Amino acid sequence: MNRYIAAMVTSPFEPLRPGERRRRFRAIPVRTLLPNLITLLALCAGLTGVRLAIEGKLEWAVAAIVFAAMLDGIDGRVARMLKGTSRFGAELDSLADFFNFGVAPALILYFWSGGLNQLGNAGWIVAMVFAICAGLRLARFNVMIDDPNRPAWAGNFFVGMPAPGGAIAVLLPIYLTFLGMPAFSLLAPLVFIYTLAIAILMVSRLPVFSGKRVGKRVAPEMVLPLFVLVVAFFGLLIAYPWVVLATGTVLYLGSLPFGVLAYRKHQLADAATTPAQAATVSLPGTAAATPPAAPPDEPERPARLN
Repeated sequence: MNRYIAAMVTSPFEPLRPGERRRRFRAIPVRTLLPNLITLLALCAGLTGVRLAIEGKLEWAVAAIVFAAMLDGIDGRVARMLKGTSRFGAELDSLADFFNFGVAPALILYFWSGGLNQLGNAGWIVAMVFAICAGLRLARFNVMIDDPNRPAWAGNFFVGMPAPGGAIAVLLPIYLTFLGMPAFSLLAPLVFIYTLAIAILMVSRLPVFSGKRVGKRVAPEMVLPLFVLVVAFFGLLIAYPWVVLATGTVLYLGSLPFGVLAYRKHQLADAATTPAQAATVSLPGTAAATPPAAPPDEPERPARLN
């Protein structure tokens, strides 16, 4: 009895009975750890970016967010290639994305000397709104990713601007300042409006190209040109970072209407192959038809979106 009590005090596990062997946990494969390590590195970059922004090292703070976005773009692909996906990794990735692409960009914009802190409480409110919208965007993605009613082609689109894209896009005023844009009296109000617009795009239902199904296969004749393009891109990014980021952000924002058109085209093609659904999709230039109401005893089905 005394030995049983002593074992409970010194060990958090239940004491073993005579002749019983302690159960050993199964070893975790290294391939499942590597994607999580990449995610943790991205989180470290986001945390460091906030510290650098507080210290006034804005260039390095923005670079840390860009580095975190690059790591976020490869951790999921590495996990799928190594067959190391896990529920733990998915949850860790969502938490890291919320900080890296919601909290950190908002704080950088607020600590920026010509940014949201010039507006006092209003600037802090819009910074919080941006961070909250990023969290809502990630939560909606996690809920809708397993939608059984989603067609196969919908996997090519996000619903709303993705959080990494929103983080890179919302820092556009800082890129322009680094390029020599002079400060003026309406800069802070314009940053306020622009930040709010990006936050709304993240929580909207705007179809946006995902790019997740790009790059799974490369034709043999395109291998060498692809190497050249990747090397040229990173070379330009290192040599002219603010030009590349500003140009890329403008092109990305300009591509949003094309995503809507492509999504609408898939919807019309899908409706054409399913006569029963043809009446629910309106043609361009006409009002959208109201979908048939579900029977009272049937629960409402979720929207067929990503």
